[in-house]
Amino acid sequence: MELKNVEIIKIGELKTFPNKDFTCVEWVVKTKEQYPQTIQLQSNKDKADNVIKYNKVGDVVNVSINLRGREWTNKEGETKYFNTIEAWKVFKAEDAVKEAAKVIDNILEPIGENEDNDLPF
Repeated sequence: MELKNVEIIKIGELKTFPNKDFTCVEWVVKTKEQYPQTIQLQSNKDKADNVIKYNKVGDVVNVSINLRGREWTNKEGETKYFNTIEAWKVFKAEDAVKEAAKVIDNILEPIGENEDNDLPF
């Protein structure tokens, strides 16, 4: 799944769990729809470091996500369910636009180079 053109509105602190060799960061984005949604995401391990290193509040990004769910039973025998939206790929939305423009330029460039051809049209 992918969230496109969402604005980062909060990036939390990197959390480290040494006995489990696990790191994560929770961060929040806001969609740019008619009815904007505020969505909390989580990035794990090296992806957590990358979110903090390469992004800041106010950036508009595209995010590839996975939905994760788990079940937990407490001491009283009551079962609870938890969901996580795991962000595993994040890149600037402007970068995607620039990359697409480069591809289009590369495709169209050869068309204009051969204007002295023998074709009647």
